[in-house]
Amino acid sequence: MEQLPLSLLNDFLYCQRRAALKIVEGWRSANEHTARGDIVHEHADLPGYEVAKGATLLRALPVFSERLGLNGKCDIVEQRPDGSYFPVEFKVGRRREFDNDDSQLCAQALCLEEMLGVTIPRGAIFHAQSKRRREVEFDADLRARTAQAVADLHKLLAVESVPPAVYIEGRCEECSLFEICLPRLTQAQAASATAAAVRRLYQT
Repeated sequence: MEQLPLSLLNDFLYCQRRAALKIVEGWRSANEHTARGDIVHEHADLPGYEVAKGATLLRALPVFSERLGLNGKCDIVEQRPDGSYFPVEFKVGRRREFDNDDSQLCAQALCLEEMLGVTIPRGAIFHAQSKRRREVEFDADLRARTAQAVADLHKLLAVESVPPAVYIEGRCEECSLFEICLPRLTQAQAASATAAAVRRLYQT
């Protein structure tokens, strides 16, 4: 199975078109949110480790899963005195209404479990805006939704096509590919083309 980057799962759950534009057409761009994210990840992205409060903090730890076809890096993995592992993902803003961040973190845990032969019941997302951690439990429901999302991502990329634009107010404007995707324009064009095709179909 082809190995896909872990971060692409987050893109896919945020917007399937965004993921396809990145991996199929190779588009990359930056905006205020990606720039702030780079700053937040600056320390965590430096490979290495440190010891704090009895735990070993592994930074930028490479992970992979042959079963899921994923690879990438964990921002921080805490190796605690009792031998357990606790992944921590850094995010720029506050918690959002959709669970793409939770699934990305869960996917990291699934990779670690496969690599290390352990069970990881929970992890955390550190929100830089509030400077607070939010614990995420990797329950059966989240694990199942994450595994299904990974499978759906592989299916999407297997056909090498980009889904049509679907404009979602608020979410689209925050996307770094907004000026490339142009969701309102391309969605309107698609709707107009479909209407024209239907009219031609019924012309006598």
